[in-house]
Amino acid sequence: MTHATVSFTPESTRRVLVAACRAAGLDPAGASLMRLGENALFRLRSAPVVVRIARNMSHWETAVKEVSVARWLATENFAAGRVAKPTDQPIAVGEHPVTFWELIPGQPAMPEDVSSLGRVLLAFHRLPHPEAFSIPALDVLARVNRRVNSAEIPSRDKEFLLERCTELREDISQLNYPLESTVIHGDAHIKNLMMENGNPILIDFENVAWGQPEWDLSMTATEYLTAGWWNAEQYASFSEAYGFDIRDWSGFATLQATHEIKMTTWVMQNISQSQKIASEFETRMEKIRYRSTSAKWSPM
Repeated sequence: MTHATVSFTPESTRRVLVAACRAAGLDPAGASLMRLGENALFRLRSAPVVVRIARNMSHWETAVKEVSVARWLATENFAAGRVAKPTDQPIAVGEHPVTFWELIPGQPAMPEDVSSLGRVLLAFHRLPHPEAFSIPALDVLARVNRRVNSAEIPSRDKEFLLERCTELREDISQLNYPLESTVIHGDAHIKNLMMENGNPILIDFENVAWGQPEWDLSMTATEYLTAGWWNAEQYASFSEAYGFDIRDWSGFATLQATHEIKMTTWVMQNISQSQKIASEFETRMEKIRYRSTSAKWSPM
């Protein structure tokens, strides 16, 4: 099944927000846009609710999974984001799946909280496989191919990214992982951790899958080595909290290269929104194409 390319801007997603809130009996007046990336996140002023709008209907099953994961984590008493009303979620608004989440009355995790991310991931990876629903197997590059094929970028960049994805799929198929398969988060960076009264709360379940925990651990390692977002002490606190340093494994370079592609194509989705985003995409492409050591990445 194919899905139409639809506008995904602050203006278009706010129109979706209004319609979704009306359908759910919520007031969208004064809602603030928190983030625009793979999804648009709006915080309501009228209620302690965050509205999550996916890019198009190709994300419908992902939205269904997010709700199922959140409800499962609640039964496990795991500190994680909780689904808000309405009970029947997701809902469809035009070409967009929409979900509603309880606002977490805390603050986003800060760099000094990176050890908490390590502890949360360790606990998450120890959870049993849920019985109430099926968790898909990890396909780490699935979204990347979709993003690149629909991107409005120079053909030379598109060809490079697609060829690199093909190479990485082959490299990934040859890996022998040292850890056991588990439930993994799939997007395990610190922006998906909230802190409430000093306690970490895990959020964002769209990439949850059954796979290798090495993929979660290599996210922070890539942010440290490639993007330069952590210093040595901070990264050490993360790996020590988990009890495993992914850099010591011979297969890490393949995981690092894969995360670089994922992080670059995530930014690529919004290059038309501002020159800052377009410039960041060019910086990241320089890094992954030429292995530039001078190009420092900026968090977006």
